[in-house]
Amino acid sequence: MEEMDHHIEELEKTIAYSFHNKENLVLALTHSSYANESKNARIQSNERLEFLGDAVLNIVISEYIYRNHSNLSEGEMTKVRSYIVCEPSLMRCSENIKVGGFLLLGKGEEQTGGRKRISILSDAFEALIGAIYIDGGFEKAKDFIMNQMQQIIKDSVNGLLAMDYKTQLQEVIQRDGDSKIVYEIIEEKGPDHNKLFVSQIKIGETIMGTGEGKSKKEAEQNAAKLVLQKQLEG
Repeated sequence: MEEMDHHIEELEKTIAYSFHNKENLVLALTHSSYANESKNARIQSNERLEFLGDAVLNIVISEYIYRNHSNLSEGEMTKVRSYIVCEPSLMRCSENIKVGGFLLLGKGEEQTGGRKRISILSDAFEALIGAIYIDGGFEKAKDFIMNQMQQIIKDSVNGLLAMDYKTQLQEVIQRDGDSKIVYEIIEEKGPDHNKLFVSQIKIGETIMGTGEGKSKKEAEQNAAKLVLQKQLEG
């Protein structure tokens, strides 16, 4: 228990927020694998907090974009928000405050690299938002979001985080080692004036998926998008 108390204090210093009820923070760090393996039936996972945190995050980001960028249309606001509220961005925020080192994971998840898994880290960041909201209210949660996501918000509004799926895939793959990603155009379909290219992705010697596009670049991006989605779901 003393070790957990030390972890709580360390994380509180990092995020510049002290919880009134420390159990809210512990719950935010409790992955479902840990709750499922626990003999204590009263232990819950952070999934409900994640649900709440996602809602708070979306309203905070939506309000910020609405108030500060009156030049953007509804569609443009939706696009910018999607760049901010996505797993790669949330994982980046989670890594900045080293959430992975504080997580309570089940043995199986621990052994298979759960502390670095993008879905677990992004979910934990949303759960942390939910925990701060429950513990300190909307303004405290808003302060936390704006402090932690300031650079991502700025980059997104400036268009620097446009959905470059090839770059995102490279970042995810490199987290697990130095595997090389190779893109190959394996097929060209249709007449010259309306050509459709098919790109294949190999990671090491393994074929991971294919994508189609009206240019080689678009085909590669679509292939990367599909493989990235598989990686995130896994």
